[in-house]
Parts: sequence; C-alpha cells; structure tokens
Amino acid sequence: MSAYRVAEPRPRQRLPGGRPILTLLAALALAAPAWAQSPVASPAKPPPAATGPRLALSLADAVFLGLRENRAIKSAYVVRAAEKYDLFVAETRFRPVGAIIGSAETTRAGGLRGSTLQLNPSASWLVSTGAQFDFGWARQTVRSGGNDLTTEVATLSVSQPLLRGAGVAVNAAPVRLARLQDAIDRQNLKATVSDTVSRIILAYRNLVQAQQQLAIARQSLERSRAQLATNQALIEAGRMAAADIVQTQADIAAQQVALLQAEQQRNSTQIALLTLLAVDLHTDVVAADALDAKPLAVDLDQAIATALDNRPDFLSQKRSVEQARQGLILARNNRLWDVSVYGTVQRQTERGDLFEDPITGAPLTGTGLPRTSGAVGVQFRVPLGDYRPRQAEIQAQTLVRTQELRLDDLRQNVEAQVRDAVQGVELAWRQVEASRLSRDLAAKTLELEREKLSAGRASNFELLTFEANLRSADLQALSASINYLNALTILDQQLGATLDTWKVDLQD
Repeated sequence: MSAYRVAEPRPRQRLPGGRPILTLLAALALAAPAWAQSPVASPAKPPPAATGPRLALSLADAVFLGLRENRAIKSAYVVRAAEKYDLFVAETRFRPVGAIIGSAETTRAGGLRGSTLQLNPSASWLVSTGAQFDFGWARQTVRSGGNDLTTEVATLSVSQPLLRGAGVAVNAAPVRLARLQDAIDRQNLKATVSDTVSRIILAYRNLVQAQQQLAIARQSLERSRAQLATNQALIEAGRMAAADIVQTQADIAAQQVALLQAEQQRNSTQIALLTLLAVDLHTDVVAADALDAKPLAVDLDQAIATALDNRPDFLSQKRSVEQARQGLILARNNRLWDVSVYGTVQRQTERGDLFEDPITGAPLTGTGLPRTSGAVGVQFRVPLGDYRPRQAEIQAQTLVRTQELRLDDLRQNVEAQVRDAVQGVELAWRQVEASRLSRDLAAKTLELEREKLSAGRASNFELLTFEANLRSADLQALSASINYLNALTILDQQLGATLDTWKVDLQD
C-alpha cells in the first residue's frame, strides 16, 4: 500500500453555504497541475554499490591494513633495502679487498707439447690516512718435454699521499657522505609512510562523512514523507489548501535527488579508501568508528620545536647541508698537488728442471737462488693551466651556500606551516561548537513550527524552509567535526609526529 494513499473517507463536513468541504478540495485538486496530483515515487532501481563481502573497519584497523598492504609503502621498503646495501658497500672502503686470477693453457708446436699454469692472487688495503697497501703473488709453472719450471714472484708495495688524498678527513668523506645519504633515505621512508598513513586517515574520515551524509539524507526524506502524510490529513480535514501539498512533493523529489547523490558519494569514498588499502574494490567497506571530536590544547612554541626535531624534510635538508660541506672538503683537497712517497719490495724464486749449466749448457736439476729487490721513492704531479679543480671548488662553495639558504627558508616555512596548522585546529573547534549550537536550535525551531502548523498558525512553506535549515545545520555540524579531526591529522603531519601518534615503528 502506498505511503501517500488518501485516508478512508470521513463524514462530510459542510461549509456555512452548504457545500461539502471535500467537494471544494476536489475542485482545487482538479485545478492543480497533473504532476502535482501524484505522490512522489522512489527510484525504480537502486544505484550501483559494492557487491563483495561487508567489511567493518575502525580507523586503527584501516591504518594497520594500509601499513601492511599499501603498495606505495611496499615499494618504499623495497627501495630501502637497496639503499641500505649501498651504505654497507660504502662502509667497506677501509676493508682489505682481494682477487684471484688464474689460467691454464696447453700448447702444441710440431711434435712438442707443453702446458702453462698461472695463479695470481692479490690484495689491497686502503687505510684512513690515505695510505694504499698492495700485495701480489704470482706463480707460473711451465712444462715442456718432460721438464718443468716454476716461477714465484711476491710483491709488496705501499704508497702514502702527502698532499692530495692525505688525511683522515678527506678519506673518510665518502663514508660520511654515504651515511648522510642513508639518513636522508630513512627520512624519505618515514615521509612516505607518514604521508600514506595521513592519506588513509583522511580517506577514512571522508567515508565517515559520506556515510553520515547518507544517513542525514535518509532521515530528511523520512521527515518529508511524514510531513506529506500530515499535509494530506490536513487537506482532508479542510485545514490546508490542496495546492499547498505541491511544495511538500517538490521537497520530497529534491530529497530523493540528494539521497542518490549521497549514495554516489559514499560509493566513491569507499573506492578511494579501498584503493589506498590495496583491498578488493568489490568489498563493501564500512567505517565503524563514530565521530568523537574533543577539544585539544596545543602549545605553539612546543609545536614548533617538535616540528624542527621531527619533520623529515627539515632533517633531510640539514643532512644535505652536511653533504655539501663534505663535498667542499673534497673539492679543496683536489686542488692540492699530487705528492706521495712509496716503497716496493719484491722477491722472486725459480725452481725446476729447465736450468742450464752456464759453462756446458747441460740442464740442471734443482732450485734457483731467490732474488730480492726493493725501491723507495717520491712521486709528484703538478697541474699547470687546469682551471677545473678551482671550478669544482667554486661550485662546491656555491652548493654549500644554497643549501644553507634552503635550510633557513625551510625553517621559516616549517614555523609558518605549524602556526597555520595550530590556528586551523583552534578555529575548527570553534566552528564545531558553533555548528552544534546551530543544529540544536534548528531542530528546536522545526519542532515548534510543526506544532504551529498543527494548530493552523504556520504555513507549509515556512515548515519546509525550517526543514531545509535543519538539513543544512546537520550537514554543517558534520562537516565541522570532520574538518576539526582532519585539522588534527594535518597538524600531526606538520609536526612530523604522525607515526608517533599512531605508534608506528619503521621496519628499517
């Protein structure tokens, strides 16, 4: 049975002139346009919605799920693993490294066959002063015609720079640069995770808002339909003109449009949240947390200090300044002359059956005497007419200055952003208080207007106006609460405290 069906006929009431009231109402109805005589129907087909399983999530659950499944976070951790290995490689700068080179060869020349075996292990070691130690050992065995000759050569050399490349500060600079870059990479990971968590929180609140807007639209539509039934009863009772019902029907039609828009908005926010969570888009996700906006006092000076200690972008810029300074150290060192002292010791031993007697030329069996040699010297290289080292130093000085200026500019921007975020939180809470008061007053006004309409002291148009005011006040209060909670989330982000607030530990 339709909700808008006219009630059962009552005993006819007559006007003083003798004409029945219902006759007059029927005439008014006939005079009204045809579209105004039919009740407003609901849409024949509901809008498309999620068809998958229902998933009720709290905000904490959504954040946890996003940390586990979000692809941006997964990608950041994959990149981070490679970055950590880059640091490991840089820190092996002062560890000995070696290599083993070997070969085996068989030769044939006419009726003679021979073979050669070679084994050449080597090692080098750079120390923090710039000294380079190199050790090499070579063994070669030659076999020919049943005889063999084995030669062994061991070489140890050391070179110590005196100007360019000398000193702990210069040689440790590449390691310091790598460590600074690793610290920047960690801050980038923190920024990625923090931004993703903030996006998930905002998307979750968008879904909460869309769900509440849908509920408000449904409640408003139900009130309008109830008012339509009341208007029909008043028309039957002769206390309202039949034409006045058109206003209520038009309002119901508008509410149905608003309801469809609210459902579409809810579906869109569901998809946005599911995309961030990397969950099947067919899932019917529902935000289970209720809005709980409470006032929060924020100390501005403490907030600025916290931001300067925690903001990933500010900490990364500080390390970029240090990197530029390390680059300047290297650039200045490269302008020095290349002067170094070196020393070499070599020992060679031969043994086998291919030795010949120096007098008779007959082959001898035994071992040749070992031969030892050494050398000590100084070598230098003085560049002439090469302006590139000076150019590199100027560029390094410029980079240091520009990075320092960027740090100063970022410090001011951080303070400005924190001030703006703190003010935003304070103003958002005032809006929450004002919107709540406005909503309560709108609800009371509507209730009083209904009582007046029942008593015949108000018009249907005035009632619809106050109904629209209540809908607007409900939406305004909802929007104010969401904006306040989002302002707190943005403040956390500006302070670099999002991960601390949500107790998230980076797996680094």
